Amino acid sequence: MKPEKTYGMPEILETGKNELEIVDFRLYEDTAQGVYEWIFGVNVAKVREVLRMPSITKVPNMPPEVEGMAEIRGKLIPVVSLARWMGINEPPERKKFLLHLEFLRENVGVIVHDAKRIRRISWSDIKKAPDTLNQKMGGRITGVVDTEDGLLIILDFEGILHDIGLLKVFHEAEAKERAKEVKESFTILVAEDSPTARKIVRDILEAAGHKVIEAEDGLEAWNLLNSYLERAKRENKPITEYIQLVLTDIEMPNMDGLTLTRKIKETVGLMGLPVIVNTTLSDESNRQRAFRVNADAFIVKFDAKELLELVNRLAKRGE
Repeated sequence: MKPEKTYGMPEILETGKNELEIVDFRLYEDTAQGVYEWIFGVNVAKVREVLRMPSITKVPNMPPEVEGMAEIRGKLIPVVSLARWMGINEPPERKKFLLHLEFLRENVGVIVHDAKRIRRISWSDIKKAPDTLNQKMGGRITGVVDTEDGLLIILDFEGILHDIGLLKVFHEAEAKERAKEVKESFTILVAEDSPTARKIVRDILEAAGHKVIEAEDGLEAWNLLNSYLERAKRENKPITEYIQLVLTDIEMPNMDGLTLTRKIKETVGLMGLPVIVNTTLSDESNRQRAFRVNADAFIVKFDAKELLELVNRLAKRGE
């Protein structure tokens, strides 16, 4: 079936400028008070295309949120009902579309009711969701943005795939075996807004004997780094006496990971600190963007073996 529209990462977005573009999509809920319009957003870099609903093949023993499999561009991909995951009633006869997403080395289809537009926003415009709203979504909101249409919700698709049972951690057993052979441990600052991703990364690193300092977004990580830098100056020591490596996601509210990386690499006293960009965005353009801000490495979540190998190779002790 011919795609309705295809989106790609716009070249005009400047690397490390704390901006992103999102696909604004909608889901409609049939309530006693009438039809409610949910407004959602997903990073355009995760969206391969928006399609009219293809034919779906039912598959046994799948999670209830998975409608089945659809053949898209010669590849069978799982199709997730976002409405079913949310536990809402869909209006009858509502037209549907399929968001074809590619991230975490996977392709997945997400059923939505409409895809409105592409919005350009700053990561600093993304705020923490109200607790009541986030609880309704099972803690799977990474941020909200005020728009002229209402509150736009950015979902934690990593967490949603984890809930459904579709999230994969590669080479975990092998990484744990190899970790037993590594004697040196490091202190690693992890900047990650997804609670699910943060826990997966923390578990991998701590199983290998490393100490993890957590930050929920790039701004919190930046503030932590500056507090350690002030301590380093007072004690006349390099920053690597306290933190030996930074591991950062790209997509985070307040300050994204590319901006964080750029600021680290431009700051005297921090620029020698190794930075690994750890992201769901598996396309080559984001790899190039990471290296344009002088990241030391780029890795797609979640490969436990590759992550530990990079940590052991790049982490620096104070000299």
